[in-house]
Amino acid sequence: MTQCAEDGCENEAAVELHIPWDANRDVCPAHARVWAQKDGVVPAPMDGQEDEWP
Repeated sequence: MTQCAEDGCENEAAVELHIPWDANRDVCPAHARVWAQKDGVVPAPMDGQEDEWP
């Protein structure tokens, strides 16, 4: 189990964010939804977590 990379979040990471201006990071679905609204950020479900991310 990988923990969400966002500070203070203890949820399990299920999505890898590809962020053009920063390093990629693994986050929980809730944080992925927020990040996915930013231009250029591409969310991708992590292996085995496809059911957690639409």
